[in-house]
Amino acid sequence: MSTNPNTPGAGDITEDVKILHSMGYAQELLRSMGGFSNFAISFSIICILSGGINSLAQATSGAGGIGIGIGWPLGVMISGVFALAMAQIASAYPTAGGLYHWGSILGNRFSGWVTAWFNLLGLVTVLGAINAGTWTFFEGAFPGLGIENNLTNQTIFLAVITGGMAAINHFGIKLTAKLTDFSGYLILITAVVLAIVCLAYAPSWDVSRLFTFHNYSGDVGGGVWPEVSGGWVFLLGLLMPIYTITGYDASAHTSEETVGAARSVPRGIVTSVLWSGVFGYIMLCAFVLMIPDMDEAAKQGWNVFFWAMDAQVPAGLKEVLYVAIFIAQLLCGLATVTSASRMIFAFSRDGGLPFSKALAKVSPSYRTPVAAIWTGAILAWLFVWGASVVSIAGTSAYAIVVSCTVIFLFFSFVIPITLGLFTYGSSKWPKMGPWNIGRGAFSLFAVLSIVSMVLIFVIGVQPPNDWALNITIGFLIVTGIVWLVFERRRFQGPPIGDMIAKKQAEIAAAEAALGK
Repeated sequence: MSTNPNTPGAGDITEDVKILHSMGYAQELLRSMGGFSNFAISFSIICILSGGINSLAQATSGAGGIGIGIGWPLGVMISGVFALAMAQIASAYPTAGGLYHWGSILGNRFSGWVTAWFNLLGLVTVLGAINAGTWTFFEGAFPGLGIENNLTNQTIFLAVITGGMAAINHFGIKLTAKLTDFSGYLILITAVVLAIVCLAYAPSWDVSRLFTFHNYSGDVGGGVWPEVSGGWVFLLGLLMPIYTITGYDASAHTSEETVGAARSVPRGIVTSVLWSGVFGYIMLCAFVLMIPDMDEAAKQGWNVFFWAMDAQVPAGLKEVLYVAIFIAQLLCGLATVTSASRMIFAFSRDGGLPFSKALAKVSPSYRTPVAAIWTGAILAWLFVWGASVVSIAGTSAYAIVVSCTVIFLFFSFVIPITLGLFTYGSSKWPKMGPWNIGRGAFSLFAVLSIVSMVLIFVIGVQPPNDWALNITIGFLIVTGIVWLVFERRRFQGPPIGDMIAKKQAEIAAAEAALGK
């Protein structure tokens, strides 16, 4: 095996391809990502410089300092139990669109199909949320450019950056991986520098502020949350860390492009959550300590980050940090396009989407699923545009998209985890991968994931994000109708049993067409 965790070895790739063939699929995507690249793509999507900053008001205008001091590590642990359970399954089944396959293999065609749709919608909406947040950050960070914050400018901005992200993905995983590798270092360095700057310009280091509760719901918190009771506003604030620490399924989605995937993928899932949690906590705690007055900060609502930076940090230093954060947010969106497109590709490969044949096609020149890349990017752009136009009940498009993202993604996580709880060691899941935490630990994390999903759903549909409930119910109704009327007889799911052996000639032909 290659000694460098980010340098592909021929033996590793041969074993990876054998595993993929044994699951009934051809090696169509270019397998060139090493272990660090697999970690970096999830770490880039989590991007503490995106969700951690753009969603900051959900904590500071909710329960105050304790929303970071206690809320952040609690939210990270909630996301972490999903990551640990998913890592166990990913090691056994390292394929693109991992969650879809896990839901199908550990359950049946229907559970896999529902998992795929939840995950696909979650990935499209998270891309929309990331890029909508990037627009909000851009508009707040660079007012000197004179770009007015209106729907037309937002729509053009999102079209430009989302199109750029799709174009980079179009031209191959090598370029994307280099940029997300750079993003991993950029996030770490910028988070540390931002923390140092915040501590250097803090009026005092009042650490007790991080563990002090204050109910800022209602007008005293800039209207971020409606007026609610104390304990409830703390729980609502958990949406900030839970939303930020997600997207680590990207490591699974790029399994077929990762060398030594059975080991690298689960490691990428878990370590991306771990290091995002640690560095995010350092950065956000330092920021809270820098705030000159918590009551005034709460009143700023969604503008709290810029208000505090303007009040405490010199202009030149502040602008340098803003540029680094903006670049990190763009690379966060870039990595999300990669993840979403691999989900679309994998689901289409088994005929799960309209126009599946086109969406599952891989470019011989670039070895990327070109149609899937552009489809995911366009859908994300349309979703944000629709949310912005509707502007439901005065709620910001960003808040609506964030709530939908959290619900959809974590539902797609919990379905295969729950199925794994009941099939571990059975004929459906007889063999564990090399990354194995044992049945007892997996069962514990699976149960905690189910409990956490209930909490996430309950807090995710509360006002002012109650339209997330309507959207979720509407999705479930439409999904049920589509399955019963169209897909129940047509959709076959991933190849299993004798189907795998019958597909070997098809696999050879597909790889030959790509020059392998």
